[in-house]
Formats: sequence, C-alpha cells, structure tokens
Amino acid sequence: MRTRLLLVLSVLALAGAFAGSASASQLINRDVRNIQLAVNNKGEALVSDRTMRGTQHVLAWGAINARQPNRAIKQQRFKLDYAGGWRKYHSQYWKTFGKGCGAYDGPALAWMVTACKAPDGSYWALQKWQVQLPDLGFTPWTTGLRQWELHLSHWTTDLAKVEVWQDWIYHGRFRHLFGRYTYLGKPVYGFGTTHFGAPTDGYGRLLYLDTHNSAYGSGWRRENSFVAHNPSGVFCYGFFKHNAGAGGYAHPPGFSGIRPEGYGDMYRLTAKGPGVTPDVMWSDSALHAFSTSNSADVAFEAAMNSQLDSILNGDKLCRQH
Repeated sequence: MRTRLLLVLSVLALAGAFAGSASASQLINRDVRNIQLAVNNKGEALVSDRTMRGTQHVLAWGAINARQPNRAIKQQRFKLDYAGGWRKYHSQYWKTFGKGCGAYDGPALAWMVTACKAPDGSYWALQKWQVQLPDLGFTPWTTGLRQWELHLSHWTTDLAKVEVWQDWIYHGRFRHLFGRYTYLGKPVYGFGTTHFGAPTDGYGRLLYLDTHNSAYGSGWRRENSFVAHNPSGVFCYGFFKHNAGAGGYAHPPGFSGIRPEGYGDMYRLTAKGPGVTPDVMWSDSALHAFSTSNSADVAFEAAMNSQLDSILNGDKLCRQH
C-alpha cells in the first residue's frame, strides 16, 4: 500500500511541477531601475529604464489582449525594438516619442510598477517580480535566480482570472490546493509541455506558487511552478516531500536529499497573463492541519471535494480527494 501511495504522489507532483520558464504578458528586461512608460495614439509604448550598461529605450507595438487557444494561430506577442525605434523608423524615435501617459483608472494589478491609459482607451502596464526563483524553497544561489523580470502588457478586456480553493487529500494527510485559470470565461491552456512541465507554445502559461513561513524558513519562498491543464484550465497541487535531485529540479551545487512539505501560513499564486494581458495573482491564508474529530473540517472537506468535481470538466489529473 505504501509503494502504491508513493507512486500516486509522484504522479500528482509531476502533474504540477518541474516547470521552467516561458513567455507571457511579455518580458522586456531584467534587473532594471529608473523605469518609465510612455504611450501614444499609434498603439505604441516606449519603455525606458537603466541597466548596468546605461539607459535603454524599448519600443513595443503590434499586440493587444489575448487569443483563445488555437493551434492554427499564434498567440498575441509584441514586436520589440531595443534601439528605441531605430530599427522600425531608422531614426532616434525615442527622442521625439514624448512622455504621454494618461492617468490609469483600470483594475488593480499585482506587482505593478506603472501603468498608463492610452488615447484610444486601452491600457498599458509594467509589472516586476521574481519569476526565476528556485522551486522547493531554496535560497537563490545565482544572480539569474534572483533577477526581477520586467513585463509589459496591453489590453482592453477584463483580466484573466485565477480561482483557487484549498483542502486536504489522502484522508487529510496532506495540504492541497486546486483551481482553474480562465480568460473571458474560457480556460487558459497550451498544447504541449516539456518532460518537466514547461510550455512549448505561446498559449501555455506557468503559474508560480509561493509559500510563506514554511519549513523552508521565514518569509516567502517559491514552492513550485506548473501549468493549467489542456483543455480544462484546471490545476492542482499537493504539498508533498520532494527529492530535489530528481525530476529536473534546480538545486544548489552538491545538494542531495529530500525537501520537506512546503506548506506555510499563507500562499500566493502568480499566473503569467495570456497573450499580452497582465500577470495576475491570488493570495490567501493557509488551511490548518486536518482533524478527523473536527466536524467543521469534515464538512469543509466534503464541500471542497464537490467543488473540485464541479470544475473538472473531464480533467483526469486532478481527481484526488
């Protein structure tokens, strides 16, 4: 029985783990400061920032919102000119672009640096967060793992929506969360992943789970990253122990061994936005340990089992109660 349980736990972990990086909203730069955003009435945005090499101007255009998953059509993606418009206009376009940035009156955004309302009523925004933190709560040991990525978005629609519920699985032995990722009421998903769970097309989006004050230590730590499933947009994650030396997890040189269950007192889940829409985040306090003698826990677990069943829509990877 123990062997069978360990096998099932491994399958569940693989269903939502080991994912690497992929494009979303859209990555503009890493570890920059003095960030400014300007927009015009031509559907263009100019991102100005300062890197270790000096001031940089990036012109972006050619994309808005997101397409629903479709194998025949590529997802929305900006065209980027890192020469500030020289490649597009063969001039120092950034010098005459201006500093137009209408007052932002759109929805609240996670990780927001700045945002503008364009003359046509569309929104542009910059968000900055640590995407590449190592899974399983490790403290970053390289500069690349500590970098703050700057993401640009452009949209007119409602934002994507991450819904998350918490419960317990395997008769209350393990903490668990599940949910669905949707855009305009339809599932967000891609058409393929690598062996370790990274999206292989422009539609797949990673969701990054962080845990607070866990067995890894105080503060926020990256627990894992995973994709929403095709075609349901559903995802699930159990807080199990993990072998950091197996399955493609990055780990500090020389480390070998088992990482503890990473549940904490709070969780947050940041999802890369579909197309060039903003990244979105869910956060909430964590559930306590399950008690079979607590009638409220038993009733809550039954309700969450029903909730999971109601959103599966044929999903075969998230059926564990």
